Amino acid sequence: MSTQTPPGDRIAKVIARAGLASRREAERMIAAGRVSVNGAVIDSAALNVTAADRITVDGRPLEAPPPPRMWLYHKPAGLVSTARDEKGRPTIYDNLPADMPRVMSVGRLDLTSEGLLLLTNDGALKRRLELPATGWMRRYRVRLRGRPEDADFAPLREGLVIDGERFQPMTVTLDRQQGANAWVTVAIREGRNREVRRAMAALGLAVNRLIRVSYGPFQLGRLKPGEVEEIRPRVLRDQLGLEPTDGGDTPPEKPAVRRQRRPRRDQPGPPGASSRAGRQPATRRNAGGSAARAARSWQSRSRRRSRPR
Repeated sequence: MSTQTPPGDRIAKVIARAGLASRREAERMIAAGRVSVNGAVIDSAALNVTAADRITVDGRPLEAPPPPRMWLYHKPAGLVSTARDEKGRPTIYDNLPADMPRVMSVGRLDLTSEGLLLLTNDGALKRRLELPATGWMRRYRVRLRGRPEDADFAPLREGLVIDGERFQPMTVTLDRQQGANAWVTVAIREGRNREVRRAMAALGLAVNRLIRVSYGPFQLGRLKPGEVEEIRPRVLRDQLGLEPTDGGDTPPEKPAVRRQRRPRRDQPGPPGASSRAGRQPATRRNAGGSAARAARSWQSRSRRRSRPR
């Protein structure tokens, strides 16, 4: 009996990579008899296919997968990160521009969390970036109720065990006290479910605001809540080591930005960003003064030249 793995990839994975559905949705399509391979309807997802196989879904040929693309999305609070919610709550997909292709989130942010969420059209890329082996740092700005001291975070820096689950050491910086709340910056590499909130709760600290400001090399920057920005293909290739495609280095037209509400004034940005907000560049701010000084200098030289000798 041969144990050699058949060539190719699982049929559900191939359908998902083509952007037609998620792997689970593809499996349901197969079970419903909507998928054919080489003219024969299949009813099981336990099938490997290659580029030589002819695949149709609902009688239409399956298109080749598009090049991998990725977007930065500033998730507002109050949205869930799943495609559907059993409680009927609004999802991030209800908030995205209508002209975006089908995308998946890299990891999740819970209902009340905000900030950077990566979106991609490529399922394999999504899974790759979610693996702990990627080792990408995820940074959060966290507001805590109370007046903690820096020493209180020592257990997080050493690594906690919560309900038998070991958490890797975190990088925690106490930034400032703001009234009855304290702001801290937390950096983690694992991204377990509600990891930061659970870790703080183990110390007796309640999180009342959590904003992800970076995921690996990608930054939230000045992206406003609800806005989407595509990462340029060259940047994506450089950061992820992807193979170049024939699409060039210019991404398709940037999707329209949809903003559902104005950002709150107390929302902090990355360290140092708030002090620069609203300021004009120095060259623009000083342009008028420079022109006036140049005019006075020219007038002075003209008067000197016009004096009788």
